[in-house]
Amino acid sequence: MGCGRNDDAVGHKNSKGCVCDVVRAIKDIQDQDIDEGCGQCPTNCFLEPLGGLMSPARNHSDTRVFMLLNKDGTPFKAFFRTSEHGDRHCFSVFFRVEDIFDSCCATLRVLIPIKHGGHIANLLTDCGTEVDLTNICKVVDWEASTSCVTVDLNCFCAVQCIKDVFLGICD
Repeated sequence: MGCGRNDDAVGHKNSKGCVCDVVRAIKDIQDQDIDEGCGQCPTNCFLEPLGGLMSPARNHSDTRVFMLLNKDGTPFKAFFRTSEHGDRHCFSVFFRVEDIFDSCCATLRVLIPIKHGGHIANLLTDCGTEVDLTNICKVVDWEASTSCVTVDLNCFCAVQCIKDVFLGICD
């Protein structure tokens, strides 16, 4: 069994991997309006209902924030643009799934990482080419950007759910 792939009983590779299944489940959970259920892992991506990652208190949520990890274990990053905050810190590793199509492709909304004080968190190293993992820990909130990226979910090895939040995004 390879990263993100499952072998079937005959040893052939299936066309979709676990990252695709998880992101599809996140989309389904975001689209549901149920209010029950708990899981053993508080950040399990399959935890229902939406809002369940905010334990112990559940608030109204419309987004399950998640990260994707590349096959080398590094967080996948994408560019976002916002005129309100300027373009200084314009990369994020946080996403909201908007659509899944063609078996395992997805449109993801890039979420703006916010640190204490309401400022955008700079997630990149000083040279600006790699993600600084310590800066990810400074993120306490997210805002919806107008930037989206279309990805092949088979290109990723892992998905990590972070938190359920309300971003005021209409379905």
